Amino acid sequence: MNPLVRWLKSMRHAYEGIQYALSTQPNMKFHFFASFAVLVSALFFRLPRTDVLLLLLAITLVIVTELINTGIEKTVDLAMPDLHPLAKIAKDVAAAAVLVTAVFAAAVGVAVFYSPVERWVRHREHPDVPLSIGSVWLYLALVALAVIVVRTRFRASGQLKPSLWMALAVSLGTLITLKSGDTLVGLLALVMCGMFLVMLYEKQGRSLAGILAGGLLGAVLTVLAFFLGG
Repeated sequence: MNPLVRWLKSMRHAYEGIQYALSTQPNMKFHFFASFAVLVSALFFRLPRTDVLLLLLAITLVIVTELINTGIEKTVDLAMPDLHPLAKIAKDVAAAAVLVTAVFAAAVGVAVFYSPVERWVRHREHPDVPLSIGSVWLYLALVALAVIVVRTRFRASGQLKPSLWMALAVSLGTLITLKSGDTLVGLLALVMCGMFLVMLYEKQGRSLAGILAGGLLGAVLTVLAFFLGG
């Protein structure tokens, strides 16, 4: 076989592997979505070349380990279709590799984006919007009503339904960030929202797309209401 044809064929097989992992593995979908958001943010903040290379390294490591994890899982399922302690260990160790690289990627993201985000926040003018218990309830009620309307709209068609709990959690985190005007406080609020996302995702019947949609809807509505109210 011609070396060029062999190379093109191997590339096609590799692309099919990526397609399979992306279409069947929820974690891979999340990694691709997060990578897209990170790269867009890198363009927005005009990060230097070294920081971009660090982000690309972190993204590559996470995706590669997720692909290896998927390959190991399918190989174990083929060799040992029944439950076996060694099969569980193999899958757990492969998943641990993904977790380690994901933590590394998160640490790189915080280290790279902290200073640019802090400078951006300091140069923005924050309206002195009074925030009381009553106004917080109004923000949450607005977000809850919007999410319920969207969920009702798509209930019959079975399309994407945003998570109400995620929308409310992100709304509170967004309010904390906007009102404080402090980068570290905002980062901690986002970390809490991320932990809540993981908790919801681990529960049965919670789709990643619905959780992310709920978070996005809660953030957008809260930001709009906050600045329009100011």
